[in-house]
Amino acid sequence: MPEIRISPRERLVLNAIIEIYIATGEAVASQAVARFFASREGLSSATLRNVMAQLGDGGFLEQTHSSAGRVPTATAFRFYVEQIMQSARVATGGAGEGLSALGQAPVLSKERRGQIEESFSGVSGPNDYLERTSHVLALLSRGLGVALASSTAEQVLEHIHFSRLATGRVLAVLVTQSGAVQDRILVIDRELSHVELESAARYLNENFRGWPIERIRAEIARRMEAEREAYRQLLASVEELCRKGALADDETTPAIFVDGIANLINSEVDREHLRQMLLALEAKERLIDLLNAYVDGRQQEVRVVVGLDAASPAMQDLVLIGAPAANLGTVAVIAPTRMQYQEMIQSVRFIAGLSQRLLEAGPD
Repeated sequence: MPEIRISPRERLVLNAIIEIYIATGEAVASQAVARFFASREGLSSATLRNVMAQLGDGGFLEQTHSSAGRVPTATAFRFYVEQIMQSARVATGGAGEGLSALGQAPVLSKERRGQIEESFSGVSGPNDYLERTSHVLALLSRGLGVALASSTAEQVLEHIHFSRLATGRVLAVLVTQSGAVQDRILVIDRELSHVELESAARYLNENFRGWPIERIRAEIARRMEAEREAYRQLLASVEELCRKGALADDETTPAIFVDGIANLINSEVDREHLRQMLLALEAKERLIDLLNAYVDGRQQEVRVVVGLDAASPAMQDLVLIGAPAANLGTVAVIAPTRMQYQEMIQSVRFIAGLSQRLLEAGPD
């Protein structure tokens, strides 16, 4: 986000207002802020009212009624999140003591880490991890826990095997380095012998293990042209199997696990807004587009997006906290702006990191 310049005093007061609002869910009056800073000198009620007025003029606070307190805006929450993320970057770089701009260590407590790890005991594979993730994140955030599996185009080949089933039918079993196993029956135009199938599998495994699936198909097409004469018969068999779908993209919607819709029913929104929000979230294709748009697997870091109105006007009061989970996919929380940001950012980061351990352990 563009750098926002406010004075240290304004930042101090704004952070206090946000934390009071997160804790209470009510508009924050100057008296509540004064109690928050009871031990600090130089922050009288008159001073706080002036600072709050300046923050309101700057677009950080809004007043829903003339006699009510102030409520943080999306701009305020974005500024608050940026402080947390900046603190995490400083801590990761080893600077200072790792304390955030809010005076709290941006590290998940040992107790919370233990609770999360215990929640993942017995996980037996990628889909099991993703399903468990959506449930755990929903519990932690009291919002929506979402876990999206990687698409086939992002998968990396570990091993492929072909078996002849019947005339014109071949079983292809594809194992990716994430541990996913995909099998499909190929209907081929010409008969391939057992030897030809073994040779095709050996060629793919020896030449393309560790390659993204999408690149393999392109490279085979290139080699067909460049090496047609030298390897005509072998490449013809490989090309036939690939053309019929051995390395095809999965045409179905990527697996997505969602948990916690009921949590949002208790959020502070009017009935019609809630209905529209739930309709937007229940469209799995929209959730998939949302995660793909905001979370970049190449960045390997947590992304926080305050206000999802670009995806749907009904989602303007929601926040997305997401992170790539190794080669397994994307994990995320979608929840109202009133959440414990530091804990949820670190929880999403920690759970995404657990996927790497799962990969290293390998499938059972």
